[in-house]
Amino acid sequence: MSTVEEDTTVLELRISGSNFDLSSFNPHGISTCTNEDNTMYLLVVNHPDFKSTVELFKFQEEEKSLLHLKTIKHKLLPNLNGIVGVGPEHFYAINDHYFVDPYLRSWELYLGLAWSFVVYYSPNEVRVVASGFDFAVESTSHLMAMLAHKIHVYEKHANWTLTPLKKPLDFNTLMDNVSQDPVTGDLWVGRHPNGMKIFFYDPENPTGSECKQEFETHFAMGI
Repeated sequence: MSTVEEDTTVLELRISGSNFDLSSFNPHGISTCTNEDNTMYLLVVNHPDFKSTVELFKFQEEEKSLLHLKTIKHKLLPNLNGIVGVGPEHFYAINDHYFVDPYLRSWELYLGLAWSFVVYYSPNEVRVVASGFDFAVESTSHLMAMLAHKIHVYEKHANWTLTPLKKPLDFNTLMDNVSQDPVTGDLWVGRHPNGMKIFFYDPENPTGSECKQEFETHFAMGI
């Protein structure tokens, strides 16, 4: 979809569901998936009261609303960031820290401990499928280690495991929010020119629109 087309409109979707606390909804990562019957589901990383959950919604097109179906919690999902849905209750999720305690998390970041990890979740099985990253922030076939300035490329197998596909791609910047063009294979990657403003937010000196820029990198399997 092109957001520059004249007929493009953005609508706020009403959220419904008797067991969903909208007042504590603090969304972070987001992903969609479509079932065989063309029903669309939305998986949203939520941080209610500084915790981590995944909220499952069903998109109701006629009502222009999201119906909350389920809240997902697990001990292997303590510090959620990115998420990629592969089914209504099946997804890959990235934990950007190992520790939950804020004090220990700060030391994890300060010491540069590469303890971020990726989890595959299903109702019947939850397991770690990739690990050893410092502040990893995306979970697709491309996973970014933000502080190491790298993009790791993985192959997804039929049993939902991940294996490294090639040497990590190096970038001299702090990256965020990667997506791949389905036609060209190019990667679109956000970047943070001023990394300190990510971790030390000052309301009197906000990041501004220049804090996140987007650039294109041509990606090919042979690189």
